[in-house]
Order: sequence, then structure tokens, then C-alpha cells
Amino acid sequence: MASTDFKDYYAVLAVDRTADADEIKRSFRRLARKYHPDLNPNDNVAEARFKEINEAYEVLSDSDKRKKYDQFGQYWKQAGQGGFGGGGGFEDADFGRFNNFDEFINELLGRFNTPGAGASYGGARPGGRPGAGFPGAAANLDQEAKLALSLREAFEGTKKSIRANGRAIDVNIPAGVKPGSKVRLRGKGMASPYGQQGDLYLIISIQPHPFFQLEGENLACEVPIAPDEAALGTQIAVPTPEGKVTVNVPAGIRSGQSLRLRGKGWPKRDGRGDQLVKVVIATPQNLSPQERELYEKLQAARSSDPRSSLEGLGL
Repeated sequence: MASTDFKDYYAVLAVDRTADADEIKRSFRRLARKYHPDLNPNDNVAEARFKEINEAYEVLSDSDKRKKYDQFGQYWKQAGQGGFGGGGGFEDADFGRFNNFDEFINELLGRFNTPGAGASYGGARPGGRPGAGFPGAAANLDQEAKLALSLREAFEGTKKSIRANGRAIDVNIPAGVKPGSKVRLRGKGMASPYGQQGDLYLIISIQPHPFFQLEGENLACEVPIAPDEAALGTQIAVPTPEGKVTVNVPAGIRSGQSLRLRGKGWPKRDGRGDQLVKVVIATPQNLSPQERELYEKLQAARSSDPRSSLEGLGL
């Protein structure tokens, strides 16, 4: 098979190389329905596309075939033939030294040339160009790179300029990306001598923010209040991504309790998550004489015991 005949089965089914079996099945059903000959009578293009889709699904739905396809690309069928066994098999072959599969086989047969093993090919090193990629192994041309964003950049989306493989690339980062998510840049990975181009995957990390923390689709923050505010209730100004909003704090709130601001959290497909405002009662330090006097009066007049529930507890 010529390198120009290679079919990227992942592209045929319109799925990523990391797609699981369910994703592959869903995409196959959708495309098969779209290009089925019964729904496209006398359409040779649709018929050819339908056959191509079935061919791709036959390989990618079979875990063993998919594994060979990912490793050997267009030569996955040859890789499954010949019954090579023992040490030094396909797994440890240096494919970068070979221009084509025949050269690889010749070298492999030479390496397996032991007494009684049959005719020898001499084990001569092929004249393959060093560093040449194994034809068809597009998966091996993919690359990953880390990209750190500020919380605002991840929240709003941004445009970044990066360098990869010796060239500058402008990248549009969508709003709402999360740590660990991947942004795929098609055709920006490594190139093989056979005209194939891998993809570049940017793995997103988000730099810490002094106030907000991302928790799933929610933004969390911590706001201190005074003991009298906790006892009597109050209104406080809380920062949100769009600016400050006034929040009502109910009387008797406990330290560590959270208030929910709906629709003020992380962007998602169907809107926004929530912002969770954790209230922390800040014990005052360095009391003034007047404050101390008032706290002493409050202590003397207090009618409840906050530790009454501990009475009688033990092992």
C-alpha cells in the first residue's frame, strides 16, 4: 500500500484517537445512517463513504486490531502476519531506520536468523534515513505540550502564541477550559518524511488565584465576617468574575457555612455554574479597651453554652 493510500480511520469516523468504544460506536451509527445507500440511491460518493465508514469501524471496534493499527498505521495488517515470536519482536523494533515495511521485515528476519531458522537475509542494516518516521504510524507523530493559563484567561477564553516544532502557532483557547483538559491542534504535531502530520495536544493547567478556586463547574471563595455580623446577620460585598455583588448573610450563620450565588460560577455548555461563598468567622485580634469591655459584658450575659452537646460524651 502506498503511503498516499493510507486511511486515517479516526478521521473517517470523526473521533479523537483517545475516543472510547462508546464514542466510536455512536459516531459510526450517526455516519452510517447519513451515508447508507438506501438513503442515498444512485449516489456513488455516498456508497464509497459508507464502505469506508464500515471499514474504519471494523478495525477500531476490535481492540486487538485497533492496537495494531495505532502502533503500525497502514501496515497493521502485515504486522499481524508472519508469527514472529520470542524476544526482539515488533515491540522493540526501531522503526525510524526503515523507509518501508519490506525493509523492516528484512532486518527483522536477519535478527531472527538462528541455526535452523531458515534462509538468512544477512541482517544488514537497511539504508533507511535516520530519524525517518515509520510510514503510516500517525499516532506516533502526535505531540503533547503544557500550557499554563491564568484563571481569567481560562474563564474568558484567550488567544495565545506558542512555538512548536520550530514555528509560531496562534491558538484560540475557548472559554471555560479546565485543568487537565486538552486543546487539539490538528496537523501541528511532528511531520514524517511521508507527508503525514501529527496533531499537537495542549494540556491545560491553571495558575492559582488569590481569591477564587475552581471546584468542578463552581467557583469557590472564602469571605471573613466578624462575630457580631455572624450573630446578628449583615450584608457584605463579595467579588465575582463580573464585579462585586451584595450578599445577605443570615443571622446565626456558622463558620464554614457556604452561601450559593447561582449563575456566577464557571462557564459550561448550558450556561454557568455557581459561586460558593464560604463564610469564616474571624476572631478579632488586639482588642481595644472598649471592645474588651463589651465582650466581657457579652460573656457575662450569654444565655447559651456552645458546648452543651458535648455533655456526657466519651469513649
